Amino acid sequence: MFVLPETTTGPERHLLEATMDRNRRAVIDTARGLSETDARERLVTSLTTPIGLVKHAAMAERRWFQLFLLGLPESDCDGPTTPGDASFVVAEGETLAEVIADFERASKRSREIAAGFDLDDTWTHDVLGEVNLRFVYLLLIEDFARHAGHGDILREQLSAR
Repeated sequence: MFVLPETTTGPERHLLEATMDRNRRAVIDTARGLSETDARERLVTSLTTPIGLVKHAAMAERRWFQLFLLGLPESDCDGPTTPGDASFVVAEGETLAEVIADFERASKRSREIAAGFDLDDTWTHDVLGEVNLRFVYLLLIEDFARHAGHGDILREQLSAR
């Protein structure tokens, strides 16, 4: 579901952060309000489910902001940082509300971490080479927008039944 942006002008960093927050909400909104059963429904051959998309987004927050930018060891991050299929797996006992709350906590921590850096601060990524905070914002904006689109399609399929 497309939601008009609330922030359309201002300094670059303000626009990037507002767009990140908008896409974070979009990922959550694709799952919020679903039953636990519907949130876990696999409608595609991959492990992608509405709840799994939210779980994956929380991993991405931790991986980029805690592990990469802050340089924490994986054991000090506040949740899983393993990418790929594993990041979409939700334990049987986890509820949708818990997974959403985890993503919101990870997002809050990411905001706090990012506040300590400038957009042009750089890090060396083992695959991508030199990246800056601006790139991380843009990468996650793209990632979250794509996953919100996936979630929109899954939700549409669930509603059509």
